[in-house]
Amino acid sequence: MTGIRLTAPAPGWAIDADVVVVGSGVAGLTAALRCAAAGLDTVVVTKARLDDGSTRWAQGGIAAALGEGDTPEQHLDDTLVAGAGLCDEEAVRTLVTEGPDAVRRLITTGAHFDTTDSGDIALTREGGHHRRRIAHAGGDATGAEISRALVEAVREAALHTIENALVLDLLTDAEGRTAGVSLHVMGEGQHDGVGAVRAPSVVLATGGMGQVFSATTNPSVSTGDGVALALRAGAEVSDLEFVQFHPTVLFLGADSEGQQPLVSEAVRGEGAHLVDADGVRFMLGQHELAELAPRDIVAKGITRRMHEKGAEHMYLDARHFGAAMWEQRFPTILAACRSHGIDPVTEPIPVAPAAHYASGGVRTDLRGRTTVPGLYACGEVACTGVHGANRLASNSLLEGLVFAERIAADIAGVRPPRTEPAKAPGEADTPVPLLAPEARTAIQRTMTRGAGVLRSADSLATAAEGLESLHREAAADAEADGAKAVVPGVDAWEVANLLLVSRVLVAAAREREETRGCHWREDRPDRDDAHGRRHLVVRIGPDRTPVVHRTETAAFPPVRPSD
Repeated sequence: MTGIRLTAPAPGWAIDADVVVVGSGVAGLTAALRCAAAGLDTVVVTKARLDDGSTRWAQGGIAAALGEGDTPEQHLDDTLVAGAGLCDEEAVRTLVTEGPDAVRRLITTGAHFDTTDSGDIALTREGGHHRRRIAHAGGDATGAEISRALVEAVREAALHTIENALVLDLLTDAEGRTAGVSLHVMGEGQHDGVGAVRAPSVVLATGGMGQVFSATTNPSVSTGDGVALALRAGAEVSDLEFVQFHPTVLFLGADSEGQQPLVSEAVRGEGAHLVDADGVRFMLGQHELAELAPRDIVAKGITRRMHEKGAEHMYLDARHFGAAMWEQRFPTILAACRSHGIDPVTEPIPVAPAAHYASGGVRTDLRGRTTVPGLYACGEVACTGVHGANRLASNSLLEGLVFAERIAADIAGVRPPRTEPAKAPGEADTPVPLLAPEARTAIQRTMTRGAGVLRSADSLATAAEGLESLHREAAADAEADGAKAVVPGVDAWEVANLLLVSRVLVAAAREREETRGCHWREDRPDRDDAHGRRHLVVRIGPDRTPVVHRTETAAFPPVRPSD
């Protein structure tokens, strides 16, 4: 344990449970439903409403070997290629072999996928896949349908849910085992203000951290809260340098910030072309799959062409689809484009890469266990080893589904006893100095400039110094006599989380002196398999400094010394 906690008031209320699941996307709600079905007293904590996470924004679909002639082995091969030598093959094999049945159980739960005239699940292709294996719903509203089905199932099961609640820190007992979480509930309800859910098992399913960058496809709630909590609790994170920038995000202007509309890879899967302002298909010849190459390759191809042409964006041309196909297959994207004055039926769509998905996160084993006993992680917040250096398209929903089920099975099998927190939450050994909410923009711009799609030793050094300056200023202000203290609250806590995960991401990116997957170093353009096929594992020291460790092989070490 680090003894580091956020500066926050002591809890004014507490409830007890067997399991607390933090997050309400596909991973969190699946874990919660399975735990409850096993007879465990389960509480779901979510930052906004139950259906407000990243899952509902997923357009493309969920990948699984469901089609005729497709096999888990072929799905495995495509995933390993996309992961650029850093996937854990056992984790990938678990994903692709258990995935098809997990999708069928999701259908049993109530999710409705698009079907063919014969009644089979309709499948499409996306980047990096050599077969049509992407199941979708509502054309391009797969995440929304999955979220709807799971939220309905949670409500039917009458699970205890706490909405509009920001998780703060992990509680641990005298032995260092998980004993619950502290959290802050925003607004009125059964609980209000800072409180605690005491439970011997905590499942982090908090989603991503795309808000560390100025432009992202992630919703505003994706501020890295789960990764930050895990780091403060002493857990290891890994592969945080591998941030996937989605190649085709609707370009709204160079100064546009916040959540940006995604133009799903499935649009390219159905035959759309990437072109420059002259109509030239620039991905031809760059990869055998052209526009359907893995995302890191397409993002780099777009960025290179932008630099060559001195342009701020490229174009996605799907005019040949016609109005009927746009309206039936991609109604969500069509509406988003038209709301911004662009009609993809009659004109190409301006697109540019934006931060999309964290391939790394809190390090886990195949049962979702982290390096802190009793703390689990699944979904985007976790690093299972499935994605390696670059996530294969539509593997994210499947990973959340498969590993959530595995976590529930592990907790139900162990059924650890409830224990008391070693000390009252808020009695921090080292309270984290809080930054003013305005620092959020400074962090995002620093990260976008220095640790975005293109990185170099100089850009990362500048980013590191900018982030450390913010870190030092916060500490100095907290210690200065007469300085105006930042009032603890959601905005300040989110900024503290963003700063912590940004510092760790940049520390790892500086250490990885090669180009691999979605980590693109301009000054180190080649892949270095002799030294680079290693994972970078990071902890936070008691002084809140990132400590980076390079694994000895491409395999992850066990999360428990005895394993």
